[in-house]
Parts: sequence; structure tokens; C-alpha cells
Amino acid sequence: MNGKSRGSPFIYLIILAAVGFLVYSFYSQQAQDVGEMDLSEVATQVREGNVARIRVEDDKLLIDLADGTEAISHKGPEATLTEQLRDLGVTAENLAAVEIRVVKPPDWMTLLSAGGSILLVVALFVGGYFMLRQFQGANSRAMSFGKSQARLHTGDQPSVTFEDVGGAREAKEALQEVVEFLKHPDKFIQLGARIPKGVLLMGSPGTGKTLLAKGVSGEAGVPFFSISGSEFVEMFVGVGASRVRDLFDQAKKHSPCIVFLDEIDAVGRHRGAGLGGSHDEREQTLNQILVEMDGFDTDSNVIIVAATNRPDILDPALLRPGRFDRRIILNRPDIREREEILKLHVRGKPLADDVDLYTLAKATPGFVGADLENLVNEAAILAARRNKKVSGMVEFEESVERVIAGPERKSRVMSEKERRITAYHEAGHAIVAHVLPLCDPVHKVSIVSRGMAAGYTMALPQEDRNLVSKAKYLDDLAFALGGRTAEELIFEDVTTGAENDLSRVTKLARDMVTRYGMSDKLGPMTFGRKEELVFLGKEIGEQRDYSDAVAQEIDQEVRQIVHGAHRQATNVLTQYREQLEHIAETLMEVETLGAEEFVALFEGAEGSAATEPSTSSPPPSGSEQPADRTAPERRKPALDMPPAPAPA
Repeated sequence: MNGKSRGSPFIYLIILAAVGFLVYSFYSQQAQDVGEMDLSEVATQVREGNVARIRVEDDKLLIDLADGTEAISHKGPEATLTEQLRDLGVTAENLAAVEIRVVKPPDWMTLLSAGGSILLVVALFVGGYFMLRQFQGANSRAMSFGKSQARLHTGDQPSVTFEDVGGAREAKEALQEVVEFLKHPDKFIQLGARIPKGVLLMGSPGTGKTLLAKGVSGEAGVPFFSISGSEFVEMFVGVGASRVRDLFDQAKKHSPCIVFLDEIDAVGRHRGAGLGGSHDEREQTLNQILVEMDGFDTDSNVIIVAATNRPDILDPALLRPGRFDRRIILNRPDIREREEILKLHVRGKPLADDVDLYTLAKATPGFVGADLENLVNEAAILAARRNKKVSGMVEFEESVERVIAGPERKSRVMSEKERRITAYHEAGHAIVAHVLPLCDPVHKVSIVSRGMAAGYTMALPQEDRNLVSKAKYLDDLAFALGGRTAEELIFEDVTTGAENDLSRVTKLARDMVTRYGMSDKLGPMTFGRKEELVFLGKEIGEQRDYSDAVAQEIDQEVRQIVHGAHRQATNVLTQYREQLEHIAETLMEVETLGAEEFVALFEGAEGSAATEPSTSSPPPSGSEQPADRTAPERRKPALDMPPAPAPA
């Protein structure tokens, strides 16, 4: 395409010149056919006084006759026109009556008259040359399917180093050995050590796998080849394997270097599970990768770094020693790592004095690096929209809600009845979470629509949690059912607003029975085996490894857990109904309550209660949560239900 665009104007110019020559030759020939005469006849006309003017162009004579017509003649090259006319009997008096003028023809006309045929030949030659180039270019593009599409980044000016990667301390320490080998290979070779041939980065999306691979290249200062797994496979058979060979050939020429294969699960899935049989294009590509990583020619210092978030579907041959024999897991960052990541992302951005990154790190459990980057960007966008010069804590807190629940939908039209139901629904969630000590503290309650939700109650943990107890799950189930229970108590009816709550409650209760062994009746056992289609990497069903009688017991246990959580939510909201009504009416007015405002309303309504709470009731929770929220005295005693089970 490029060769065509460069050659076409030149070809058109040559063709235009040739056409101009043809037109000139045609008119010249036409003029010659109309009035050409011999030189002797010209001499006769001059003697008779019929010639008014003669223009001499080299040997060509352009004659203007007295009657207004024109004629063309030619003289000999051996003498001038005057001499030749005198030889033909023309006297000086006759010549004096004729205007003789020597005219020099234009250069371009000379070029056309002399080189028209040459231009035609050149036009044909150049046109044929460019047509050949186009055919060769099409052929080379067809053959370039087998060339690697990897992008080469030299290590002279690294854009990313380990200092630009927040958190992931253990992963950076493990990769530091790779950097040391690339910088000082002799130190390892003298001891007989062999550096891992490949490093597999595993983790959830957004945890920084690609960024960490770039950091390795920046720290080592070596060439860095980057390519995605999906770029290997095309519609033509053998293209993927050819690209793998070309990639490793380029890498060996730049050795020592790093080859980064992003999303390797696109070509590294378990063999034998393809839709095209056992010899489809994807498996040929995988076979070539296996050969290149640990074949006969393995004397090059090429380190393969790959990233995936589905290590469970990779072929076992990729994971054996000698290939990806070092696996580094990137977990979701903890509170200290989140604070470190936030410091990196706010670097160079103007912030207000009230921005507390540690508080933001506490408010974002479960966020990965990509989420935190989006959080900082959303805060900057909000500040710019509000015509502020700096991003404040208000923008950051609102950005947390935007990332979790979506943007506010203030334009959503809700009737007064729906707003009232939503207010009691969210107030029910908040009160159950506040009263039950194992629930996370309430951070915000709002009836402003966000995303698909008509309202939301945000309860954030005080610290990162890796293990969850049975008692914690039971309180969480009651918290999730708090909204529907409030609707039952106040309106004696239920709505579709609890659809998502019921879905989460049912799934969690079934997982407690079938996966976590939290059923007293069925005991510490798991039930059911998940089935996945490896080629699709997706769960398609569950294989039942239990009888129908056990399935009935599982259903009964799940139902008992859900009903027990519902009774617990009912007991809490029945006892704190005055607080429920007070907070719901306040939400109707202000729409959003923060943590301190919610606690103040809860305690204020309780202090104004006409009747004193029962001695068997737990004291109301304050805004300051105790250090040990699992203490037995904080547990809600049974009102019309069995005692809550002890933590597992």
C-alpha cells in the first residue's frame, strides 16, 4: 500500500507528459498537412510579393502569406535563409518587402519533440517496476504472518523500575534474583547454579503482573520483548508456531534479554481439550513454546516471564521444572501495601491538606492496584469538575463509592412510596450491622441511587481479614437480610429490592454447608465437585458425589441457616424498631448519613426511648468499636431463637 502511494504520482506525471507529446505531434502533423510547400515555391511567392512574414525555427520555416493563410517549409542546413533565397533568384528588393525573424523554439517543446518516444518507454518501465514492487509487497505481507509481533524495548532508558511498583514485596524479592542473574551471570555460573528458565506471575486482574515484568526489565537494563498470547494465533495453520520460532530467534540475538508473554493462558491451555481436536493451531503453538523453552538448544540467557490469572487451566508441561519452574503469586494488597500504592499514584498530583492516605487504604479493602489507580483518577476528575485546584478528601471518599457501587443517579425518578421503602430497607441493613458485633462497622447509609441499586449501605472492615469464622458468616447473613426484614416489619409486605441480597445469602449459606463444613448436622465434609471445561476456562456444572438423601439434608441445612439469620435480623429490628423508624425518617430528609451521623441518631433515639431495654439485651454499639469485636458479652442473646454458635 505504501509503495503504491509513493509511485503513483510519478507514473501519472510521465503518462501526462507522453500524452502532451502525442497531442503536440498530432497538431504539428495536422499543420504540416495543411500548408507545406517547397523552398523554390517560397522563393516564387516572395518574388511575386505574396509573402508578408517568415519565422525561422532552426531549419523550419513558418510562412505568413499576404492573403492571411499560413504555410510551412524547410530550408537546407548548409546556409542561411537569405543566401538560399538569393540563389533561387530572389532580389534584395524582394527580401526587403518580407519580414524575416529568427524564432527560438521553447525548451519544453524541444523536449517533447525529441524525447516523446523516450518518455513513453520510461513510463512503461517505471509502471512495470512499481507493479512488480506491489506484487512483491503483497507477497512479503503474506509471508510476514509468520513473523513475531513482539515489541522490543531496550534497557537503555527504563521507564519502570521496582520503585514504581507499590506493594508486592515478596514478589519483588523473588524477581530480584532474576535481575542479579542478568546483571552478574558469572557469580551464579561459578557456583554451578542455574537460574530459573521461566517465571510465571499469577494473580487476580489488576494486581500488577505486567507492571512487575516491566520493572524486572528496567532493573536489569536488558532488552525486553513484550507480546500477548493472543497475538500468536491467526486463521492460517502454522502461523503461531512460526511466530514463536521468530520470537525466540530475535531474543537469542539480543541475549541476555527478557521475553514477556502476557495472558499466556490464551495459548497455554491444557492440550487435548480443543474444539478442533488434538492437533489444532493453538496446540501447535504451545508445542513450539515448550520446545523453545526447554529443547536441545538451551544455552542462551533468555528468561521467559509470563502472566496469567488462570493458572489452573495451564498445561502441566508448562509448569514442570525447566520451564516455568518458579511461580510467583501476587495477592491482593493489604492495608500497608494499599497505602504504598496510593502514594505512588498521587505522586505529582496536587492534594489538599486533609487527604489521609492511610484512611483511604482502610476504606478500600479488596482493592487491587488498578482499582486504586482508578480511585485517584476519579478523585482528580471530580475536583476538576468542581473547579478546584487540588483533590480533597471529599473527592476521594466519593471516588471510593463510585468505584464500589458506581456513579450517583440523582436524576432517577422515584415516587415517595419507593423512597420510603428504600429508606427503611437501608436503615434495616445499617441497624443489624451496627448491633451485631461481628458485622463490619457501618461507614455510610444512602438512599441515593448508584449503579443498579436504589440505595446502599456501606460497611467496611476495620482490618484485612484472611480467615472468616462461622459466627461471622451468620452475622453477615443477618445483615444481608436486614433490608427485607425491615420491609416486613414496617409495611407487612416485601418488594423486589432484596433480590441481590437473597441471591448472596443463598449462595453463602450453601457454601457454608457444602464447601466450608460449617453444618453441625452434616459435619466437616465437602459435597459436590466443580467441573470446568478447560478450553473455555469456565465452570459449567457441579458433579454430585452424594446421594439424594444427602442432597435433601443439604437443602434442609441451607434453609435452616437462612431462616436462622432471618430470625436474628427480625429480633434485632423488633427490639430497635424506634431507632429504625427514626433513622429511616431522617434518610427521607437528608438522603445520606455518614458513620458518625448514623451512630448519633442511633444513640439519640435509644436515649429517648420511653422504656428501658431488657437486662438480657446487649448495650447499644457506639461509634468507637472495641478492639475485640468477637467478645461473648457483645453477642446478641437469643430472643426467640437458639444461641448463636461459637466461632468455627
